[in-house]
Amino acid sequence: MVEVPNSLIIDLLVFLKAGPRPYQEVMDAWRTSCPRLPIWEDAVDLGLIEREQGFVVLTEAGRNLLPS
Repeated sequence: MVEVPNSLIIDLLVFLKAGPRPYQEVMDAWRTSCPRLPIWEDAVDLGLIEREQGFVVLTEAGRNLLPS
């Protein structure tokens, strides 16, 4: 069964939809120390986003979750 991301993960994907963002910008906006809100970690674990040369980008799986 495929895990459906929560709405905050979808918000992160929408944030990245316009194109790659610098890693530090994404961390400033989305990193949390709250164990109940591991948005960044969950998105990475689900294979929806990844780091590429200092930027954070949507993976194909992440793009497929968003409407075109």
